[in-house]
Order: sequence, then C-alpha cells, then structure tokens
Amino acid sequence: MKLLRQLALGASVVVLTACATATPYQPASKPGGFDGFSQTMIENDRARVTFGGNSLTKRDTVENYLLYRAAEVAIERGFDYFILEERDVEQNKRVSVRPGIGAGYGGLYDPYFNYSFYRGGYGWSRPYRYSHFGGFRRYRGFGYNAFYDPFYDPFFNDIDVREITKYRATAEVKFGKGPKPRAQDNAFNAREVIQNLGPTITFPEAKA
Repeated sequence: MKLLRQLALGASVVVLTACATATPYQPASKPGGFDGFSQTMIENDRARVTFGGNSLTKRDTVENYLLYRAAEVAIERGFDYFILEERDVEQNKRVSVRPGIGAGYGGLYDPYFNYSFYRGGYGWSRPYRYSHFGGFRRYRGFGYNAFYDPFYDPFFNDIDVREITKYRATAEVKFGKGPKPRAQDNAFNAREVIQNLGPTITFPEAKA
C-alpha cells in the first residue's frame, strides 16, 4: 500500500508539473477558447480576433498576444496597419475547493478520492477517503457499525479554497494599407508590433 501511494503521488506531481505553465502563443482548440488565439473574418478588411489564456496566463500577456495575432493577420492578408475599433478583456472566475488535502502535500490530486469497494459480510462501503498520512480512512457502509480506525487522519478535513481567474481578450480589428493614421491612438503598424512584441512571445515547445 505504501508503494502504491508513493507511485500515485509521484504520478500526480508529474501531471501537475506538466500542466503548470501559462498558455503559449498557439491556435485555440475552438473559436474563443481559453487556450490560444482564434479569428473570424467579418469583411475582407475586418476581423474579430481573440486570445484566451489559462489561469496562469497574465492579463497583459493575453492582451499582447491579441495584438500580435492581429498584426500577423494584417501581414498575412497584405495590409500594413490595423485599428482596434472595439476591445474588451473578459475575466472568467470560479472558486476551486479541494477537500481532504494535507498541508504537507501542497494540494496534490488524490487518485483514491471517492473510492469504495465491497467487503464480505458488510456490503458496499461508502466512499473511502485516502489518507496521505497512513492509508484509507474508513467510513460506515451498509450493514455494520463504525469502528475504531487506526488510520484516522486528523488533517483530512483541511480544504484548499482559491479563486481561479482566466482572461480572454477580444477585439474587432480594421485593417488598412499605407501609413497608419497618426491621429488614432488605437492604430498600430503591423510590422512594428511583430518586431517589438516578438521577443516576448512564448511559442509551444516543439515535439520530438
């Protein structure tokens, strides 16, 4: 049991480490998704561009990636500048509550959470709770009374509550050719945006 617990916790660390990165500059899995950029052409010289990030992606990063994508689309379609006619940053918030997590384990995912099984003479147990401090914590099942539990975990009821915020920037973009209008603060030279923001863009790691 101890070995199984160690293997499960080790696997959890690997999974969490792999996921604990901000959203890179990449196409979203669906239009308007919180995992990259997407765009919809409205007219030949007008588009709606979106970039959404996960909870580890900062708001200014989401906004910069939106500008970078708008500049890319402008150049791809043969334009020199773009104007952000409408621009909005949406905050998607939710509260995450994770029960039964020991303070010493930093909120690791517990693969045994809600596990139940059949015991001869007693019937099906209610969901067991896995104790990071010594095995399973037993709950009363059908047909038997509560009994002394040598694996009782006094820290079992600790909970981790945190607010998770994801940002998604959306803009209606008007493209144009020639010098950008100097009188408009929301007009951008596409090639200058690519040049200046390029060093700050994080692309997905290439797969071997």
